[in-house]
Amino acid sequence: MKKTLTFLVVLIMIQTAVAQKMKQTALLGSWKLISVENINADGTKTFPYGTDPKGILFFDGNENYAIQIYKKERTKIISGDKNNCTPEENASIVQGSNSHFGQYEIDETTKTITFKIKTASFPNWENTEQKRSYTYNNDELKYVVANTTQGGKSVTAVVIWKKL
Repeated sequence: MKKTLTFLVVLIMIQTAVAQKMKQTALLGSWKLISVENINADGTKTFPYGTDPKGILFFDGNENYAIQIYKKERTKIISGDKNNCTPEENASIVQGSNSHFGQYEIDETTKTITFKIKTASFPNWENTEQKRSYTYNNDELKYVVANTTQGGKSVTAVVIWKKL
């Protein structure tokens, strides 16, 4: 009886580990950005990268990730030289994009992704960890960036990706 109980406990542990690994594996690969929506404290919504942003997200099997987000329409640099921009052109570049890469960790129990950011276009994020709650349904990944600051205000960003 004791051996049977031990066997069942081990079997359940293995099945749980396999199920969690299969769910994590579903997130591996390439993702296309669908939307980035900021929800302000008063409930109003803004789209910091426009209503049709461009972006890609990669998760690999070695827990590496990379994210690139861009406004669909971005101002061209008149000089044709990114090192010779006007202040307005520089602001457009910074405000029209977001990218970072590093390691990630998925916790299936709490439904969180932790981004361990190594390098970012916003240097204040470098060498930080950011935990984001997520849902995954029908090849759609949605995560929430809580209490981020944009334009001097605290906002909650909802980011949606579609599996490629």
